[in-house]
Amino acid sequence: AAAMSTLLVSQPRYAWLRELGLQEENPGVYNGRWGGGGQVVTTYCPANNEPIASVRQASLEDYEETVKKAKEAWKVWADIPAPKRGEIVRQIGDALRQKIKVLGSLVSLEMGKIFVEGVGEVQEYVDVCDYAVGLSRMIGGPILPSERPGHALIEQWNPVGLVGIITAFNFPVAVYGWNSAIAMICGNACLWKGAPTTSLISVAVTKIIAKVLEDNKVPGAICSLVCGGADIGTAMARDERMDLLSFTGSTKVGKQVALMVQERFGRSLLELGGNNAIIVFEDADLNLVIPSALFAAVGTAGQRCTTARRLFLHESIHDEVVAKLAKAYAQVRIGDPWDSDTLYGPLHTKEAVKMFLGAVEQAKQQGGSVVYGGKVINRPGNYVEPTIVTGLPHNAPIVHTETFAPILYVLKFKEEEEVFAWNNEVKQGLSSSIFTKDLGRIFRWLGPKGSDCGIVNVNIPTSGAEIGGAFGGEKHTGGGRESGSDSWKLYMRRST
Repeated sequence: AAAMSTLLVSQPRYAWLRELGLQEENPGVYNGRWGGGGQVVTTYCPANNEPIASVRQASLEDYEETVKKAKEAWKVWADIPAPKRGEIVRQIGDALRQKIKVLGSLVSLEMGKIFVEGVGEVQEYVDVCDYAVGLSRMIGGPILPSERPGHALIEQWNPVGLVGIITAFNFPVAVYGWNSAIAMICGNACLWKGAPTTSLISVAVTKIIAKVLEDNKVPGAICSLVCGGADIGTAMARDERMDLLSFTGSTKVGKQVALMVQERFGRSLLELGGNNAIIVFEDADLNLVIPSALFAAVGTAGQRCTTARRLFLHESIHDEVVAKLAKAYAQVRIGDPWDSDTLYGPLHTKEAVKMFLGAVEQAKQQGGSVVYGGKVINRPGNYVEPTIVTGLPHNAPIVHTETFAPILYVLKFKEEEEVFAWNNEVKQGLSSSIFTKDLGRIFRWLGPKGSDCGIVNVNIPTSGAEIGGAFGGEKHTGGGRESGSDSWKLYMRRST
């Protein structure tokens, strides 16, 4: 009992967690009923490393039962007309709207991102629900001219069946939203495994969805939840009953997942790492560049897959931009992520702090100079200084390593051709930006010899994608696409 009272969920200050249905110990399995007979894990607040509450994860028996129930639920869901499925997804969006602030606060508390980003992330799920409602009346294939007299050639799109969704700690709400809203209107059931360190968010979101499904008298297992670690993730990857496995996480783990899924000729959708660059030409508007580079490198404490990690500056403006950027970094307000005037919060875990320190050390050994930051901040929680490193060559090993922390490597270039090549020389291919006023250059950047990334920006930062477009990247980023445009096709199978 003494241990219980030290949990944040038991303290009057955090009574709002009860509005999300959270308690001291929470069942981490939902398949129409709540349960869980696996290990109990406690999640911690990154801003002070205090325990929030605990979740009872899924055992492999729970997983087995949940897959069976999700497959049964699919039989009901697939028969419901797509626009009616869209109406239920619309209600999920509305239910999230009603809890947006309290859910945003939980994202701040458990993941560590600032409150406005936490709310913004829930808003993305709301927006993709709205998008999916319209889509539910539009998905389909063409009727093509047949070469045989009196025949028709029809392209029919059907749901794949059960979509497994494994999400990462850094976007514990939005990534599930992108996947589940689109998968659901396509007629699929979903099975979600969130990151263990953001388990409370997975439980809170599922409670909101479960109520909508139950109110509509459809099986709750359409949106099943299995909280768990690598054992559950591996089971999902190997399971032939997973008709699509959508995985968001590191390139290293993503590769293992891809191989396991490919081994059974399954289908995977991968959203992996990024090593994103901003390129600033001599004609760029520096009033745009400084806030954009700051936002892209420091936002979410450098823990977005779209975070800017490399900043290429034309040699003629290098020193000026570095000086202005360091000055801007000094003005970033660091504090508790739930305080409304905080712009920069903690890293998610103590391990991330160690990785940050290791990368700074390597950058120095490889010839870099730390011109801003580089140290751990002396306060409770996992806080590090946002960091700028100059003087490294474009192909230094550390520059080619994605460190999930707020370290920006500033690199010099002379001409367009070399810097476009340097943008593309890293293994990942997620996001990229240039700052220039030269129209010819802009179209070369967008063209076949320009950026090789899935997201290509002009005069805006690398981070921040819109739900209406297809989100994802090339090469070691995995090649998957989620959210808008025709990403829905990945959640369906085509018959001609």
